[in-house]
Amino acid sequence: MAKSFEENRQQMDDLRAEAKGGGGNKKMKKIHESGRLTARERIHLLLDEGSFQESGVFVRHRNHELGMDKNRPVGDGMVTGVGRIDGRQVYVFAQDFTVFGGSMSEANAMKICRLMDLALENGCPVIGLNDSGGARIQEGVRSLAGYAEIFYRNTMASGVIPQLSAILGPCAGGAVYSPAITDFTLMVDKTSFMFVTGPNVIKMVTNEDVSFEELGGANTHNTKSGVAHFMAASDADCLLMTRRLLSFLPQNNLESAPRTVPNDTPDRREEKLNSIIPDDNKKPYDMVEVIRLVVDEGDFLEVQPRHAQNLICGFARLDGQSVGIVANQPKFQAGVLDILTSQKGARFVRTCDCFNIPLVVFEDVPGFLPGTDQEFGGLIKHGAKLLFAFCEATVPKLTVITRKAYGGAYDVMNSKHIRADWNVAWPGAELAVMGSEGAVNILFRQDLANSDDPDKLRAKLIEEYNETYANPYIAAGLGYLDDVIEPADTRRELIMALNNLRGKKQQLPGKKHGNIPL
Repeated sequence: MAKSFEENRQQMDDLRAEAKGGGGNKKMKKIHESGRLTARERIHLLLDEGSFQESGVFVRHRNHELGMDKNRPVGDGMVTGVGRIDGRQVYVFAQDFTVFGGSMSEANAMKICRLMDLALENGCPVIGLNDSGGARIQEGVRSLAGYAEIFYRNTMASGVIPQLSAILGPCAGGAVYSPAITDFTLMVDKTSFMFVTGPNVIKMVTNEDVSFEELGGANTHNTKSGVAHFMAASDADCLLMTRRLLSFLPQNNLESAPRTVPNDTPDRREEKLNSIIPDDNKKPYDMVEVIRLVVDEGDFLEVQPRHAQNLICGFARLDGQSVGIVANQPKFQAGVLDILTSQKGARFVRTCDCFNIPLVVFEDVPGFLPGTDQEFGGLIKHGAKLLFAFCEATVPKLTVITRKAYGGAYDVMNSKHIRADWNVAWPGAELAVMGSEGAVNILFRQDLANSDDPDKLRAKLIEEYNETYANPYIAAGLGYLDDVIEPADTRRELIMALNNLRGKKQQLPGKKHGNIPL
C-alpha cells in the first residue's frame, strides 16, 4: 500500500534533519571546542540571511566495500548550493568535518563538479569552504578521480569566474591543488593547515621534525610560502573577509567590478603627500600611507600583506571604482624587486587583468636585488613574470613615480614603453639607469681618483648628473611621462585618468595563449 502524504512528508523531513545534523551533536561539539564552526554555520555567516538554496541534499556515497554499506549518511559530508553576498549570486560548497572527517568521496566530487558547472554557466563566483582530512581511503582511485574532475573545472573556470578558497581546517595531499588553482586562498590562524605531505611522512622520509603549524599553518603560508593570500583570526573573521574581498571583484570576466557611491570627493587634495617623501633619498617612508591618503576613505584591502613585503598588492576604490594597486614599499629592503615580489606581483596583475580591474602602480624602486641567491634562484625568469604580466594586461594601467625608478625595474613597473596608459611622476622623482652616486662613481672613476678633493668633486658631479639625467622632466620631454604632478593632486589626477580610460579596448595578437616564463 502506498504511503500517505503525511508519511512521505515525514520521511522527507527526517532525511533532511539527518543531513543537517551532520555527524551528530558530539562531533559538532568537538568542532566548536577546537575553535571552528560547522559547515552549515559557516554558510550561514558567509551568505546574506535567508538566501541559501541547497542542492544535492539527499546524496549518499555509493561505496559498499570495507563495511561502508552500513554507514551511508545523508549528504555524505558535503553541503553545496547557491546564495547571495550583498545581493550578488554566488555558488558555495562546504566540507563537513563531522562526517567521515570531510573526506572526499566520488559522490562529494560529483556535487562540487555540478555546482561548478552551474557557476560557470551562470557566470557567478565559486567559494569553497575547505575542512577535510583528504581523500576517502575506502574509495581508493574513485576519490582521486573526483579530485581530478574538480581540478579540471578549477582550471577551465580560471579567469572566467572568481574562485575563492577558505581553508577552515585541514587540507592535505591532493586536496591542496584545488585551492592552489583558485584566485585567492584565505586561512585561519592556528586552526587551518595545508600541506602535500604531513609531518609524519616527512619524518619518515627526510628525518625532519616539524609541527603541523610550522609545516602548513596559516602563518607559514602567509609569510614564507606565499600559498595563502589572507590570514584571519577565526572562522567568522575569515568569512567576513571573504565577503569583503568579493566586493572588489566582478561576477565574471565579462563584467566590471561593482561600483559604490563613495563618501569621498574625487577632487580631494591631500596636502600631507607634499611632505611625505623624506629629504634624504635613502630614508624610508610607508607607501601604504600614500595609498590610504589617495584612495576612497582610506579603505585598502592588502593582498598577501605578510609575504614579500617589499611589494604591496591590494584592492581599493577611486571614486567608487574598484582598482588593483601594485606598489614598491620603501620600508622593506628599499622596495627592491626580487624573486618573491616578482611572483607576487605577476600573479596579482594577471588576476586584475582577468577580471577587468584597472591597475594603479605607485613606483619607488631602486632596481632588482643583487646576489648569488637571487641569480641562482632564477631572478631572471621570475623578474620576467612581472614584466610579462604588465605587458600582457589590457585593462587601464596607470603609474605614479613617487621618488625613484632605476634600471630595468623602471621598465618592469608598468612603464610607458610596455603600453601603460598614463604615467606621471612627482616633482622630485628620479628616472635613470641607476642612482646618481653609483653612476658618478662609475662614469668619473678616474677623475675622482686624480682629484685633490674627491668629495667636493663627487658632490658637484652628482648634482650635475641629477640635473642632466635623473629629474622627471627629461623623461617627460621624451614623452615617457604624461605629466609631472603635485603629490597633493594625485587622487584627483588618477580619478580623471581612470574616467578617461573607461572605454579602453585593446586586443592582443591572436594566439592560443602566451608562454609566461614559469
